[in-house]
Amino acid sequence: MQNIFGKSERVVGFYETGERDPNTETLLKLSELFDASIDYILGKTNVKNPDTVELGHIDIAFASGIRGLNKENQETLKNIMNGLLAKQELEDLKKD
Repeated sequence: MQNIFGKSERVVGFYETGERDPNTETLLKLSELFDASIDYILGKTNVKNPDTVELGHIDIAFASGIRGLNKENQETLKNIMNGLLAKQELEDLKKD
């Protein structure tokens, strides 16, 4: 019996147990079917769709995104974040 991916139930079972890896075409079909990134399907991220990141997923998206940056840009991003935190702390102090 063939499923929507043109694969037998046995082959899909191999994917599920990790005995085989789906090819690129199958990954693309899965991505479209579940509206999820291929990285999500492969278990490389907890963010289902990075184009629609929710506020609760920001930490995960940040951690995933920062790994793709070179060391210099990672440091720049950390400095920006530290600056924003310091600014917020000053604003909170002024409110008190």
